[in-house]
Amino acid sequence: MPDRPGPATPVVSPEARPEYVRTPAPVATLTEQPLGVWRRVWDNGVLRKLVILMLLLAGWEGYARWLANPLLVPTFVETAAALWSGVVSGQIPGAAASTLGLLVQGYALGLLLAGVLTALAASSRLGADLLETLTSMFNPLPSVALLPLALIWFGLGDGGIIFVLVHAVLWSVALNTFGGVRSLSPTLRMVGQNYGLSKIGYIVRVLVPGAFPSILTGAKVGWAFAWRTLIAAELVFGVSSGSGGLGWYIYEQKNLLRIPQVFAGLLTVTLFGLLVEHVIFRAIEQRTVRRWGMQA
Repeated sequence: MPDRPGPATPVVSPEARPEYVRTPAPVATLTEQPLGVWRRVWDNGVLRKLVILMLLLAGWEGYARWLANPLLVPTFVETAAALWSGVVSGQIPGAAASTLGLLVQGYALGLLLAGVLTALAASSRLGADLLETLTSMFNPLPSVALLPLALIWFGLGDGGIIFVLVHAVLWSVALNTFGGVRSLSPTLRMVGQNYGLSKIGYIVRVLVPGAFPSILTGAKVGWAFAWRTLIAAELVFGVSSGSGGLGWYIYEQKNLLRIPQVFAGLLTVTLFGLLVEHVIFRAIEQRTVRRWGMQA
């Protein structure tokens, strides 16, 4: 026998609450507080780096005075005096001009070849396989290890140094550039293809701007590799080519036991590194990736 339904449960409406008006609390007036002197100094990246450099130089000076052996570590004051003397005599400017001339040739040629290889890799699978294979083979090979072969192939001249410079620049730039191209979003690629651009136009107007942060990183790495490879190459046979660059200047002063001059040459190398990194590459960053909003 089916169960009989029980009595319906009455629906009770909630009691309406009385309306009320809430008065917001008064907002405190915000006043602009000027930044203190120390905060403004701390927020300035250039000043922070200058403070770091001053501390490093002070540590150098203190350690050299404590060691009291100028044949091992001269003081910064002695090194600065040797640097000034080398600049006034024209030795360091002449050596630096010779080194920079070779560096520009090798670096430019390495960038050009890296661009050609990356363009081939971005436009075809065969080119991508070729670039990956060559990079895996030659990127781990130190450029200095090629100096004996360069000496045999090109003789005692600038050609051998330029050859090792190209090797130092080519693979790091090509690897970073191709990595940046491969990391582009598919949406950006499809937008570029829908415009009906040619292959060259697609590479120049879509791939290169999109991958430019990686390209710039590769250019920095290539510059660092080329700079130290060039100094090492000049230590071996820089004077034989008639150049006598900074590397040979350092080596020659070491043979004469003029240690402050050796440190002056090393200091010149580091100053050029700071100049290129914080002036040239920083200006390129400001006008490209930072201006485009691709980097904080």
